[in-house]
Amino acid sequence: MEVKVGVQQAPRELVIESKQSGEEVAAAVSDALANGGVLTLVDERGRRLVVPVEKLAYVEIGEPEVRRVGFGAI
Repeated sequence: MEVKVGVQQAPRELVIESKQSGEEVAAAVSDALANGGVLTLVDERGRRLVVPVEKLAYVEIGEPEVRRVGFGAI
């Protein structure tokens, strides 16, 4: 699952590939927003992404996009 996290005052978004389902990521975001504190996500390699909820701009949850090669019609 691809997760993009926008952070206030940061020029680029954070992008991770997570083994968690979209529902699990959404629940983690909701819990972090409700309880304050930090949003913690784990990527496929076991690395942790920790962002204070007051700095969150947005969280985009979606499947990774398949990259297309060439100029042919779809």
